[in-house]
Amino acid sequence: MAPDLPCDGDGVCMVCRAPPPEAEVVNCHTCTTPWHAGCLSKPLETLAAVADWQCPDCSPLEDGGAALPAAAAYASGEKSDLISAVWAIEADASLTEREKAKRRQALVSGKKVVEEEEEEEEEEEGGKKKKKKKAEGGDDVLDLLDEKFNCSFCLQLPERPVTTPCGHNFCLKCFQKWVGQGKHTCAKCRFSIPPKMVSQPRINSALVVAIRMAKAAKSATSGGQTNVYHFIRNESRPEKAFTTERAKKAGKANACSGQIFVTIAPDHFGPILAENDPKRNLGVLVGEMWEDRMECRQWGAHFPHVAGIAGQSDYGAQSVALSGGYEDDEDHGDWFLYTGSGGRDLSGNKRTNKEQAFDQKFEKLNAALRVSCLKGYPVRVVRSHKEKRSSYAPESGVRYDGIYRIEKCWQKVGVQGYKVCRYLFVRCDNEPAPWTSDEHGDQPHPLPSVKELNSATDITERKESPAWDFDVKHGWRWVKSPPTSRKPVTSSDTDGKKGGRKAVRHAHKLSVRERLLKEFSCLLCRKVMTQPLTTPCGHNFCKSCLLEAFTDKSFVRERICEGGRTLRAQKIVKRCPSCSTDISDFLWNPQVNRDLMDLIESLEDKTEEEKVEQQIEDDTSEEGCSSANDTEEAAEEATEVQDIKLSKEESDNLENGKLDAAEGDSQVNVLGEKDGAEDTIDATNSELSCKRKNHLACRRGVKRTRNSESQ
Repeated sequence: MAPDLPCDGDGVCMVCRAPPPEAEVVNCHTCTTPWHAGCLSKPLETLAAVADWQCPDCSPLEDGGAALPAAAAYASGEKSDLISAVWAIEADASLTEREKAKRRQALVSGKKVVEEEEEEEEEEEGGKKKKKKKAEGGDDVLDLLDEKFNCSFCLQLPERPVTTPCGHNFCLKCFQKWVGQGKHTCAKCRFSIPPKMVSQPRINSALVVAIRMAKAAKSATSGGQTNVYHFIRNESRPEKAFTTERAKKAGKANACSGQIFVTIAPDHFGPILAENDPKRNLGVLVGEMWEDRMECRQWGAHFPHVAGIAGQSDYGAQSVALSGGYEDDEDHGDWFLYTGSGGRDLSGNKRTNKEQAFDQKFEKLNAALRVSCLKGYPVRVVRSHKEKRSSYAPESGVRYDGIYRIEKCWQKVGVQGYKVCRYLFVRCDNEPAPWTSDEHGDQPHPLPSVKELNSATDITERKESPAWDFDVKHGWRWVKSPPTSRKPVTSSDTDGKKGGRKAVRHAHKLSVRERLLKEFSCLLCRKVMTQPLTTPCGHNFCKSCLLEAFTDKSFVRERICEGGRTLRAQKIVKRCPSCSTDISDFLWNPQVNRDLMDLIESLEDKTEEEKVEQQIEDDTSEEGCSSANDTEEAAEEATEVQDIKLSKEESDNLENGKLDAAEGDSQVNVLGEKDGAEDTIDATNSELSCKRKNHLACRRGVKRTRNSESQ
């Protein structure tokens, strides 16, 4: 007798090897696995049995015709496999159907089941947690992302998300596995996927930034160490440096830089790791090559596209480029002697000048290299094919050769007769150099012997332990905390230092939701997207903005030859506003990214609610302050009245004393003395009242000043 087998993932019965009709498919009540009713060894007798039918794998074992109590067996440990655990959940009458389904799902997925007691404790502490989330805004944003964005395959937040033209989001690996099986339709809506996207799917960088920002905010709220990511808003830039067709030469001397693909600050020290590479999740690898310095800049290995040193005089140098600038340079691969900048006359319209006109000094960029030498900071090194005197330079383009450390610096008289600043760079990277066949990185070794040190002046050596050093267990790494970036926010829209400082202050005031909404801005109107569209090249626009950009262009162009014969219509290419990808097929029937639209609407609603609640709290606090001020003023007025009463009592006592003194005199002078006493009393009262008024006026003025300052 053939064993009972279910249907496979494609809906084909594993017994008869044919897809059964939909009417003959029954699902297990416990595990929801589809089975072919016609191939079961025990066919179903009635239709009522279909609702509660259980497959042979989930059916309880029988002992003498009686079913073994699954709950008792599971509790006693006699049957502790998955089936008995599922039956124990089913036998628990205290659980609702939803709780049973949740526990079954957690059991099958291997996750820990949350007990009711823990849930109750979480509900009791919910008020405190909600307040904390409202204040910091980290966990609720991640929960919102988890609710709105889920890969249809793994049901988790998408890892390297890919958005199909129909507006659905998947993990890159899940998507590649799906199309690798020959399925070129969306897994959710069966919409056809373009062949170009099948062969080369593009990661949706906006979703990558959003997920990473939410995770960073959650780690900050949990009290862990926060990784600072520097997001450069340059989505409007092309992916490659753009040169117009009118350019006289093929070079990029007048080209505009393309996008910066890495999330590092311009003053970032050390290697560029995978966590700073949202596009590939690889980081900048040793031996990676680019066409020119402009493309090298896009990956952050060396930001200046002309200068050979990237750094700040009082902060340190982050990277250098070896491109044949000075005759004094000596390149030995694992170590080299580098000449500083300056000493050449670049006045007027001179951009470069190989003739040295004066001595170099340890200032500006040369001082930056000196700081890196004293602190032992890691320096990224790129080599250009323009370095013709070196055997280690690439044949073409620019290559990243890893991390070096400056061990010494000094001054000497150069080849042209002027003093130059010299630096000894020694390689200290965990990855092998591009020119070596070793499988491991660099090991600590003695410094090379440099003959020119005998005639050098102003020699500088490091006295303290370096910040980047070798550890036997972990290799080359930061043994001291890396310097904190001085540029926490980088925006291409800020003009000058004043605008930059204003952007920094504004960015610090933004909540997590507001920063997230800022990332979901349209690349055309620069506002938060409405009805977002994600193109096959991975860029996001408002639907109205994208369609309006191509309103004056039709999809095809009719062609008629000179003889009057009609030719086949020609397709009009419509390129993405952010890159050169043709999106004309996508514009035939653009589908709104519903998941992204729901997320944006939820973020806007929560942000608006948070602002309203904050406004209510501010108004309440202002009312409390005003009531407190009114109470204090009333108390002061009562004190004033009491002081006036006391002054009157003092004047009355003084009057009585004067009258008693007057009674001892003659009767003739009684009236005169009485009049004099009255004058004295009036003068005393007026003097006391004037002093009291001046004192109270001063107190009121101070109080008003304090209130105005507090407001």
